[in-house]
Amino acid sequence: MHIISCIDNLISINNAVEIDLFGQVNAETAGFRNISGAGGQLDFVLGAYLSKGGKSFICCSSVHKNRDGSLSSRILPTLQRGSVVTDTRANPQYIVTEYGMTNLKGKSTWERAEALIGIAHPDFRDELIANAEEMHIWRKSNKR
Repeated sequence: MHIISCIDNLISINNAVEIDLFGQVNAETAGFRNISGAGGQLDFVLGAYLSKGGKSFICCSSVHKNRDGSLSSRILPTLQRGSVVTDTRANPQYIVTEYGMTNLKGKSTWERAEALIGIAHPDFRDELIANAEEMHIWRKSNKR
């Protein structure tokens, strides 16, 4: 990571299987089923953030299609049971879906939840807000 961060203006682009409302990124498993390894994702996420002028992006579609054809959100209240945390909530900088981009750095827990719900698939936003309220990470001042 330290060598990577010495490269000015470094851009890292990584993928995610799922992201929770706290900003934790799972890029390795689907529940208990292993899909991939961590590789160097965390090194590049941190290295790009620490690079002078660098930026780190986690990019994913807002939904994935299940075997039965139904859609599931990649942005979840919490990671699925058995999921691995590839990037802890303090590490991701920019999160990108087809509905926009948000910078999580420096945001409080409720600000992260609001920002991530804002780039989630519209069909899942109300449910995510209800989950965030239930988890006490949604403020009445948040947008609806």
